Amino acid sequence: MNPRLTPLAAALSIAFVTPVHAQSADLDPVIVTATRFSEADTNVAANVSVITRDDIRNTPARDLPSMLKGSAGVDVRALYGSLGIDSTIDIRGFGETAGSNTLILLDGQRMNPIDMGSVSWSAIPLDSVQRIEVMRGAGTVLYGDKATGGVVNIITDKSGTPRFGATVGIGSYDTQTVDLNGAFGNETGYANAFAHYAHTGGWRENSQAEQAALSGRGGLYIGKGEAFVDYAVYNDHSGLPGYLLSAAYQNNPKTSTSPYDSQRSDGYRLRPGVALPLTDTLRFEAEVSYDRQNQHANYVSFSSQADRTRDNWSVTPRLRWQHGLGSLKSETVAGIDYYSGEVNATYTTAASQGAKQDSTGFYFQNITEWVAGLATTLGARSQRVDQSASQDAFMGFFGMQPAMYGSAEYTRSAWDLGLSYAGDGWRVYGKGGTTFRFANTDELFGYDPFTGNPTFAGNLKPQTGTLGEIGGSVTLGPVKGRAALYRMDLEDEIAYDGSLFSNVNLDKTRRQGLELEADWRIVPSLLARATYTYTDSTFREGIYDGKQVPLVPHNKAAARLTWDGAALGQYTAVVNYVGERYYSGDFANALDKLPGYTTVDFMAGWNFKPWSISARLLNAFDKKYSPYAGYSTFQSDYYYYPADGRTFLMTASYNFR
Repeated sequence: MNPRLTPLAAALSIAFVTPVHAQSADLDPVIVTATRFSEADTNVAANVSVITRDDIRNTPARDLPSMLKGSAGVDVRALYGSLGIDSTIDIRGFGETAGSNTLILLDGQRMNPIDMGSVSWSAIPLDSVQRIEVMRGAGTVLYGDKATGGVVNIITDKSGTPRFGATVGIGSYDTQTVDLNGAFGNETGYANAFAHYAHTGGWRENSQAEQAALSGRGGLYIGKGEAFVDYAVYNDHSGLPGYLLSAAYQNNPKTSTSPYDSQRSDGYRLRPGVALPLTDTLRFEAEVSYDRQNQHANYVSFSSQADRTRDNWSVTPRLRWQHGLGSLKSETVAGIDYYSGEVNATYTTAASQGAKQDSTGFYFQNITEWVAGLATTLGARSQRVDQSASQDAFMGFFGMQPAMYGSAEYTRSAWDLGLSYAGDGWRVYGKGGTTFRFANTDELFGYDPFTGNPTFAGNLKPQTGTLGEIGGSVTLGPVKGRAALYRMDLEDEIAYDGSLFSNVNLDKTRRQGLELEADWRIVPSLLARATYTYTDSTFREGIYDGKQVPLVPHNKAAARLTWDGAALGQYTAVVNYVGERYYSGDFANALDKLPGYTTVDFMAGWNFKPWSISARLLNAFDKKYSPYAGYSTFQSDYYYYPADGRTFLMTASYNFR
């Protein structure tokens, strides 16, 4: 249903984070992702790092997915444009299926759709983001399906501190941006709102894009707790310039093979919830969420149009009980996740399709501190999914295609066990466990390669695996270092096989690698950061035994230097390197490798309160590269989706508070 078809052990990095609270954005450091509750200095054995609000302000990136490019273990791929509308985030080397193995959360709530569609990044104005938490390694126990590679949790600003500000920007290729933010609060409650608009004419032909969003939160205090409602409304539309074959890509990557194709989407999200301390040791939190998205694609190059609607419900109650264990510090988190979704799609040149999915999960996680600094983490989850898919009868290339209907249900469980030990300026931990993933609704559709008739992938087994991690961090004066070593073995990995026109369970695969991060405060005004990732994603059985998983680079690195010149301004330079990797679909590793690339970005900012000005230069040396590319057997040629060349953006902000 989706044209893109995308898709020894250990860890480390505990976070030093910028906090969030309903009344103040800068109190005690907290991490949410590792426990599903705000925790100061948590002892959980997890590999969590944080992109703070200061990082977001001082990075040249101007869309949310690009903020993650410099993180160890994370790869970001976009098909078109600079607004990040169709970006996919890949944690720990899943290539085509990254979108189904990396879970994206917004304040702990799922953003991944039940099909293979992209996350609705337009629904999250960047100004609303307080911090981004990245948890590498399977988050299956706490979050369930689709968290095999890791979890990205986007934490929004919940401050009610009175303020109002505006930012406008202009840049290359007719780029225009407008952002507004405002908030107020008192002892009774608070409210905030963020509005965003962006337009670009696009670097490539027919890569113009536009997005608009309004989001916010309002809350009423109930003692030491609150009742709240989050909301978002968004709209985006863009051209679809298509891929370029080798000659066109080499000669002029700005051209388009589909100059009139386009897409648009709009939707909204509503999430009421409560966060209440029931006693001094027992806290209850729960949300009910509903979101809807409407999509329309006009494929003029194929004389085809497509419409799709997605509806998703969720209910996510949970408890945190700080019960102790004799004289020991011990707490348990337990909860229920219920998700229900439906997708309906109509096509002018193909059969209409529909799919439904209901999922219920039960989980718990206990953290016990046995002596000062030494803690264990034990968790488990059981999850059941019920799925169905249908397709209408249709006159196709091979004649009349019959109607198709199928359904399936599966139950899987996962567990993890971790040990964490911390001292003065250092921390080590180890972790082991299991993971699972169910097929998404698009993966339930297939076609018989001989008759062309639609088929239901009822025999597509859930993906399962085992994992192990060890990791640690150390602070030596002005230097903070973090390292992670991991290994994950998967069985029945779900992926698309182009020769069978269907999604299949692959032979056994393995992910293993090394992740390094370091911060060096050279002098108080100068900060250097560097990351390096080595990823080995291979088949370990079957006809592809020993072959690399496509689209996964062995090597990835980033470096960043920020100088705070006070009245002279603040300046940042970022270098990102992504190594060579095999083209999409080349499981046999029989073709050439997609070349690696290095990009350089710059940013400068000046604060003249209440004014502030920033300037960004992206891909400063106009590097030609393609984050995503494949090989077409029909055309006997490689095809590419070129990234944007050199672009410039300048913004001016005014704070009215």
